[in-house]
Amino acid sequence: MNDLINKELKENILKITLNNPSAQNTLSLDIINNLKKIILNADSNNDINVIIIASTGKIFSAGHNLKEINTHRKDNDQGLNFFTTLINSCSDLMLSIIHNSKPVIAEVNGVATAAGCQLVASCDLAYSSDSSIFATPGVNIGLFCSTPMVALSRVVKNKHAMEMLLTGDFVHADKAKSIGLINNCFKEKDLNNEVNLMANKISNKSTLTLKIGKKAFYNQSEMKITEAYKYASEVMIKNMMQSDSEEGIKAFIEKRKPNWN
Repeated sequence: MNDLINKELKENILKITLNNPSAQNTLSLDIINNLKKIILNADSNNDINVIIIASTGKIFSAGHNLKEINTHRKDNDQGLNFFTTLINSCSDLMLSIIHNSKPVIAEVNGVATAAGCQLVASCDLAYSSDSSIFATPGVNIGLFCSTPMVALSRVVKNKHAMEMLLTGDFVHADKAKSIGLINNCFKEKDLNNEVNLMANKISNKSTLTLKIGKKAFYNQSEMKITEAYKYASEVMIKNMMQSDSEEGIKAFIEKRKPNWN
């Protein structure tokens, strides 16, 4: 299984690469569980500041492994137990990205569909090559992309999300950028370097501040505005009491680089 997911830690940046192009980097149950384990372990690893999720081949991820799904239809319960485990595990994977204290960046070079598109939408940031395409095509095979919808609807406006979900059509990188599914797209030869530049920029920030901020962002986004301001104010006051805040402000005033604790 390790050969199907590669890991490389360099300069406090963990790069996770889906490495099963012959199977279109599909998210089988084993891949989901191993990917989740890697991401959870990274959360508690102080040597890691930023996580990148990438892939090899022309397909970032085609989503769930449909052959695996159909094989389990022969189970005594017609696959109910396996389907329940698979979908719940996939949801847990997406939540492990959102709840992770480290920023997670999707580096997409190719096709991202269904749960693969969900993976992109779940990451904090997403960048792609200008030839990449995205889709939630479950509707075309009688299986509406309901769980990908959760991630998609939180980063894309309703009408754009519904268009993708109802038609299953591909969205090209430039449109994916315009509707907010990805942050930016680049020429394929520049993608890796651009993602690394962004990862390094973020990695040089205070890890404590990033942890505080990421958690607060997702928490407040589900609140009503008055509740969000109350919560965010409490978070910011606690943040101000941290030594990294004191050092950061002092460094700004003194026109020097901060020395994070």
